[in-house]
Amino acid sequence: MANFKGHALPGSFFLLFGLWWSLKYPFKHLTQGARSRFSRGAERLELIEGLIKAAFALIGILAEQFVPDGPHLHLVDREGQGWVKLMNWQHATMYLFFGLSGIVDVLTVLSAQIPLGLDRLLMAVAVFTEGFLFYYHVHNRPLLDQHIHSLLLVAVFGGTLTIFLEVLLRDNVVLELFRASLSILQGTWFWQIGFVLFPPWGGPEWKQDDHGNIMFITMCFCWHYAAALIIVGINYALVACLVKRFERRSGGEIIGIQKLKSDKNVHMALLQDLEEE
Repeated sequence: MANFKGHALPGSFFLLFGLWWSLKYPFKHLTQGARSRFSRGAERLELIEGLIKAAFALIGILAEQFVPDGPHLHLVDREGQGWVKLMNWQHATMYLFFGLSGIVDVLTVLSAQIPLGLDRLLMAVAVFTEGFLFYYHVHNRPLLDQHIHSLLLVAVFGGTLTIFLEVLLRDNVVLELFRASLSILQGTWFWQIGFVLFPPWGGPEWKQDDHGNIMFITMCFCWHYAAALIIVGINYALVACLVKRFERRSGGEIIGIQKLKSDKNVHMALLQDLEEE
């Protein structure tokens, strides 16, 4: 991960899931009255989400292990004198827990024997593990490097607490949308870290000990979260408009059917009256 691509990969992971959740949970909340109609589709989406999460985690593990300068599953060098690429091993460990979370998501859909809330608990553990590893990841690094990674921990541990609350308060749309916003924040911030520490186009490097850079990065983090909240709000509004439009169409069809039935009943009644006369 000590390059731009290494930050773009997990950033894309969190960003895609945050955007997906910002669409999925509003739709689930706004269609509760017609849940039976969408229940099968919702289960399929949950299954697909778990499989994608597990697949992303596997790709991350393989990328960390088998890049040209990766450890290739060697934890200790051949002479036994030192560790081999511990940074890659830490990242692979982070992906491992997200992979376990994805597997539990799949089992929750396929088996009724899985306790309710276990999927959220494993997700909370995965996000906590991410923050736990990152907390000890940047010791003895330059000041700007430490600060930009410490800001990421705000989103990580905030997400951990939110997901754990979902174990107790399941299907709470406010918590789910808050989690989506923090996931988007994590995704965009991973990309920001890559641009700051490893400029992809060879731009000038940021001065690590410049207090102005520290102030700007802190302010930039707030901008990222503001953008995440705006994205979640826009997606909620789009989903609400689509659901309302669908309900209007469905309502119009139902009214038309009811009208045809009532016209038929009136016609039958008139025929019966004519026969009696």
